[in-house]
Amino acid sequence: MQTIKVNIVTPDGPVSETEADMVIAATETGEIGILPGHIAMVAPLQIGALRLKKGSSTENVAVHGGFIEVRPDVVTVLAQHAEMASNIDIERAKRAAKRAEEALRAKTDKLEAQLVELDLKRAMNRIKVYEMK
Repeated sequence: MQTIKVNIVTPDGPVSETEADMVIAATETGEIGILPGHIAMVAPLQIGALRLKKGSSTENVAVHGGFIEVRPDVVTVLAQHAEMASNIDIERAKRAAKRAEEALRAKTDKLEAQLVELDLKRAMNRIKVYEMK
């Protein structure tokens, strides 16, 4: 079976360089599945899980925004932040979610509330991806 090369990069450096049979990503317009030979495209990513299917196993990555560039032989994820499920500190993510929920209840300024809501989404994404492993 053919595979596709997958590179996940953040401003802090590479997160993963691997190969997969299929890549599933949450884009701004919906979830997409990418197989080897896929047409070239670029799409903005949502805060969500990136799933790398390899045979019967799936590796999950928490991705917090950015872009996905697809070429027939390689997928490059340029993320603001990305974390492999195996590297997520679940207790830290739960504490961050709790702090964000409490801060969200206390915020009256619209901009501050939106920023805290993004913090909450990122924390919830990390928890979800951790639980998927």
